[in-house]
Amino acid sequence: MTRDQREIHRKKRVLEYAKRIGNINKACQYFGVARSSFYEWRDRYRELGDEGLNSRRP
Repeated sequence: MTRDQREIHRKKRVLEYAKRIGNINKACQYFGVARSSFYEWRDRYRELGDEGLNSRRP
């Protein structure tokens, strides 16, 4: 598994966990993720799927 694939998998786990428990704040605290990052990931995932979760490198 490549680094990018691991990162996508991790982000999907955060999104799925938040959906399952129904509490974004608790999910972000559990995984140590900023809520602003969560919302960015969620929006990009909804729009582009897995490809939207790739890191945006300069």
